[in-house]
Amino acid sequence: MAEKRISRDELFRRIAQLFALRSTCPRLHVGCIIIRENRVLCSGYNGAPAGTDHCEDAGCIIEGEHCIRAIHAEEAAISFAARHGIALGGTTLYVTHQPCRHCRRLVENAGIIEIKWELPYGNDN
Repeated sequence: MAEKRISRDELFRRIAQLFALRSTCPRLHVGCIIIRENRVLCSGYNGAPAGTDHCEDAGCIIEGEHCIRAIHAEEAAISFAARHGIALGGTTLYVTHQPCRHCRRLVENAGIIEIKWELPYGNDN
């Protein structure tokens, strides 16, 4: 018997989970996607900025209990959109973990109007 058709909400949650599998920081694997009109505009996962050493290769750089070598999944997705001229006003962000305070401000400033996450992020919320 075929599996029941999943909702779009579940589809987008699962896609964010798949992007988390690309994470290169061993401390936490986070993935996200940004949606408009039920279409994926961009994606991101936490890891080192392009062209720099990954945590899994060179180790994490820890300051104040945070890895500063890696950028957050939300930062990666929003910076991709900025580089490629993708407007994010009125969009929805799906992310595997609740955004930190910094990422929440960045998301709001980008015009993203809804955030959906699965797991809490307890450091500074």
